[in-house]
Amino acid sequence: MAHPSERGPQFVIAGAPKAGTTALHAALATHPGLYLSPVKEPKYYLTDGRPPSRTGQRGPGDAHSAREWIWRREEYLALFAAAPEGAVRGESTPFYLYDRAAQARLAADVPDVKVVIVVRDPVDRAWSNWVHLRADGLEPEADFRTAVRLEERRIADGWAPFWHYRGLGRYGAQLRDLYRHVPRANVCLLRYRQVVDTPRETLDRVSAFLGVEPGVAHAVPPENVKPHVGDSARYRVLARLTRAGAALGAYAPPQVWRQVSRPLLAALHAGRAPRPAMPVDVRREVLDPLLDDIALLEELTGESFADWKGDTGRGDFRSRSVGSADAH
Repeated sequence: MAHPSERGPQFVIAGAPKAGTTALHAALATHPGLYLSPVKEPKYYLTDGRPPSRTGQRGPGDAHSAREWIWRREEYLALFAAAPEGAVRGESTPFYLYDRAAQARLAADVPDVKVVIVVRDPVDRAWSNWVHLRADGLEPEADFRTAVRLEERRIADGWAPFWHYRGLGRYGAQLRDLYRHVPRANVCLLRYRQVVDTPRETLDRVSAFLGVEPGVAHAVPPENVKPHVGDSARYRVLARLTRAGAALGAYAPPQVWRQVSRPLLAALHAGRAPRPAMPVDVRREVLDPLLDDIALLEELTGESFADWKGDTGRGDFRSRSVGSADAH
C-alpha cells in the first residue's frame, strides 16, 4: 500500500494499446490542473517490484523493450516529483487493463484510483497493432491473418502482450475483471471514435471525471501513427537487421539501441505504402471469436457496439483525424 507521504498517480490511462491513448495522454498533459508523468508507459504495475521476467519477453524486440520498464518504486514515484501542489497526477500504460495482476496491484496501491479506458473496434485495433510492429521491423509475418492465427502459439512461447492481437481487444472480460477491483464510478470508458472525431467534447468529459476544469485541455497532433510498410526484398533485409539489432539491444542500455536503430527505422518507413483495405473474409475470421466478448462489453456498459460487428472498419487515426479536421 502507498504511504500517505508518497505522491504517486491518482489516475491512469489503462488501455487499450493502439486506441488513441498516446493522443489522449498528450492532450491531457496540456491541462495545467493535471500532471502526466514525463515517461509515457512506465509499466510499473506490470511488475511486482522486480525486473520483468525474460520468460514473458521472448518475441522480437521484447527483451530490449523490457529494459525500459520502470520497476523500482523510487524511480516510479520520482516521475511525479515535479507535479505542482494540487495538480491531479496520472500516467498512461495501456497494458494495465489487459494484465489482471496489474489491475490488482494498481487498486491495492491506489485504492481510490480513477481509471480512463479507450476501446476501439477490436479488429481495427489488431490490424493497427500489426501495422505498428511491421513498421518497426519486428513482426516477421507479412500476412495479417497468418499473424493472428499464430497468436496462441506465440503466447505459449512467451511473446509479450503487444503481440496478443485478439487478446488485447477482449475488452468485455478485461472490464469485468477491473470492476472487481475498481468501482464503476471510478472508471471512465471512452471510444476511440470519440477521441478522434470529437476531441474537445471528449477532453471535457475526461476533465470533469478527473475533477479539473473543462474547456482547458486541447488536442495535439498524433505522434504514434505508424505508416503501413509494403513487403519487399528491401524491407525483409532491413527487418532482419532490425530484429537482430533488437536482440543484441537486450544487453545494452535502452537508449543505445534507440539511437542506433533510428537510421534503420527511417529506412523501413521510407517504404511506406497506402494502407490496403482489409478483405472481408479476413475481418470476419478475426472478429468471429470476439463476438461473445463484445456482447459481454455491451452487457457491462449498456451501450451498443454494433458498429464493430460489420464487414468494414472505421479507418486509422490519421485518415479519421484528417477527416475530422476537414469537418470542422
